[in-house]
Parts: sequence; structure tokens; C-alpha cells
Amino acid sequence: MFGQLKSNAGKAKWAFLAMSAVCLSLSGCSGYRPAPDSFFKVLNQPYTLDAGDRVRVTVFEQTDLTNTYSIDPAGFLSFPLVGNIPARGKTVKQLETEIANHLRNGYLRQPNVSVEIDRYRPVFIMGEVGAAGQYAYVPGMTAQKAIAAAGGFTPRANQNDIDITRQIKQQIITGRVVISSPIIPGDTIYVRERLF
Repeated sequence: MFGQLKSNAGKAKWAFLAMSAVCLSLSGCSGYRPAPDSFFKVLNQPYTLDAGDRVRVTVFEQTDLTNTYSIDPAGFLSFPLVGNIPARGKTVKQLETEIANHLRNGYLRQPNVSVEIDRYRPVFIMGEVGAAGQYAYVPGMTAQKAIAAAGGFTPRANQNDIDITRQIKQQIITGRVVISSPIIPGDTIYVRERLF
């Protein structure tokens, strides 16, 4: 009888260890915490430019300067007459002022400059989707719409929530959000594989 109790205690110990291992593995799979408040606050702030954005610059009565310009990987906009203008982290209004100031410095007396976004930088979609890759951002896009553009979920995909990596004020943050969450240009969306 003592041997049987010892045997049952050993089985219970192994069952406990097995359950602990399962719990640890499940918690290990959820290594990302929910997205911090700053993750969502950026959605209500003016859009800031970065590499990959293309802007339409209009200099009134200066047809030679009016054109579309891309922001290079270093975050600069190469503009005729004045050269490279820092654009990374600026709003379109700030970039308008920056271009006008450069043109005012020896080129035009009263430059009237307008800047608007011609094309946003892309979003990147990875993981359990039909066709992972780089996709054009459309204003108002949600993670769910981006995933649909990437061919939808694979049969193994976790369709409840996804991980988004976002750059906020030169800091890269990854947060777990529901699939209906809005995204911004430059986001990387990762669709995880479901556990069962």
C-alpha cells in the first residue's frame, strides 16, 4: 500500500510538472504586453514624415520647383537650388516653413510654399498571411484591412490579435492589439500562429 501511495505521489508530481511546463510555454508565447498608451496617442497627433514618404511641393509661380519629391533613407528631401532639407520627424506644415526659409535665403523674396503627402511610406505584413511583404498604406487603414491586402489569414493564423511594431519618437515599440486597430505608415504587422 505504501508503494502505491508513493507511485500516486510520483504521478501527481509529474502531472504538476507537466502542467507547469504547459503554463510556462503558453506564457512564453505571450511575451509581448498590450500596447502602451503612447502606441495609441500617436494616432491622434499630426503625421510626421519619414523615409519612404513622397510629398508634392508646390511653390506658387515657380513651375520649375513644383514637383513630387521622395524623402531619402537618411530622412532628407533633395530640393532644387537649396539641396538637402531635413524632413524626418517634421509635419507637412513644418516642412513648408523649412523649404520657404531655405528659398528666402538668397533665392526668392516671398516664397509661397505648399506641401501635401503624395504617397505614404508602406506597411509591412509578416507571419501567417497569404502573401507576406510590403504594402501601400491607405489613410484610415486598420490591421484587418492590411491583412486582407496581404491575402488574408492562413489556416494556422491566430485571428484574435496581432503584434504591431511601430516607431514613436525614434523609439521602436511592439504591442499586441486587436485586429481592428488602426495602423499608421511604417508599421510592421506580425500575425502569429495559433497554439491549437
